[in-house]
Amino acid sequence: MDVQGLVSATMSNTASPDPTSSTPLRPISPDGTNETIETIETVETNEATETVEEFGARASDWLDRHRNTAPPDYGAICPPDLIDRGRQWQQLLFAEGFAGIDWPLEFGGLGLTPNHRGAWVRACALAGVPPFLNMVGTVLAGGSTMLFGTQEQKAEHLRPILAADHTWCQLFSEPGAGSDLASLSTRAELDGEEWVVTGQKVWCSGGRYSDRGILLARTDQNASKHKGISFFLFDMTRPGIDVRPLRQMTGEAEFDEVFLDEVRIPAASLLGPLHGGWNVAMATLTNERGSIGSAAVSLSRRMDRLAETLRREAGHDVDGATRDALVRIIARGRVLAMLGARQGPVASTAASLGKLGITELMFASAEARTSLAGADAMLQDNEAARSLIAAPGARIAGGSSQIQRNLIGERLLGLPAEPRPS
Repeated sequence: MDVQGLVSATMSNTASPDPTSSTPLRPISPDGTNETIETIETVETNEATETVEEFGARASDWLDRHRNTAPPDYGAICPPDLIDRGRQWQQLLFAEGFAGIDWPLEFGGLGLTPNHRGAWVRACALAGVPPFLNMVGTVLAGGSTMLFGTQEQKAEHLRPILAADHTWCQLFSEPGAGSDLASLSTRAELDGEEWVVTGQKVWCSGGRYSDRGILLARTDQNASKHKGISFFLFDMTRPGIDVRPLRQMTGEAEFDEVFLDEVRIPAASLLGPLHGGWNVAMATLTNERGSIGSAAVSLSRRMDRLAETLRREAGHDVDGATRDALVRIIARGRVLAMLGARQGPVASTAASLGKLGITELMFASAEARTSLAGADAMLQDNEAARSLIAAPGARIAGGSSQIQRNLIGERLLGLPAEPRPS
């Protein structure tokens, strides 16, 4: 059987996953254990008024009629060149009642369930459109504010996220604190009714177009590194902020570095307990990895496109080893899609499995395409070469692959913890 037949057989023998019918895995708590996070308050929902199936059918019908007004499905983070279209799309979703599917009614959401949200994500993936403007606002800032925020913070920030009145970025990583995020040195010092923030952040997605951000800063210089950090809802329009694009080896500038020079923000910007920002951040990053690792239908469609690309680029004249490698890539992608469906729309410790698997798959498929392209991948500017140049970044974004392996080993498999200096 040639490579086309092998890939086609692999695809046809695997059912497309449905995240709306999955059994969610147990989420990780903010302190890093496997105990379920307790919700702070019970929210009245609308789930009795519309089943998941009914909602999914209504969403699909609406998307069929409006997909031409949407930007292309750009993934979790809106690229700078699509931000205007992304905001317009989010405004339309909010106006038409398709924003904040499982958010409380009082904050502009629909008050439905995570399974309804899964149905919406699935419908968007099938339509080839983004389910929201940006993951940082909807998933990270919104999710953390609902879990840890005061009523005043919820009232101030949640509805504007859904209405695209504010666009959010993430101010976590630093030049000296990437995978070891707890080593961050950006500091926030309380001065009367304001925090004064000084430091540098890096690898910030959307920094140049965002007017709000989630920020980690050290508030206790004498505490151990995990215990002296606080989490802030940060106003990016304040004086003292300098945002500079970061040029990547792809030639693009998807990320920014942000310099903070004695930026003053209100005392009420603190989210969660003082010096307890690490727990808030870990809950936030679990949501991020869940979002990256659980997009089962999006991954399934991506694998369809990848399979078609590999069939086109490989043709029939390839050796057995190459055929085997290509089919393994497709099979791995299908398994990851099923893992995402098993996890469901609720983030969990197992999100690290999906995140690690997807990023490593991206690297393997980029290598395969480059191998198929041969010398052209080195001598010409083509899609195969660009995919290989971009692939290493996926091993870093959202938590490096090394960190994901530690999480999987220690928290999922129960292996002994990696030795750490006292």
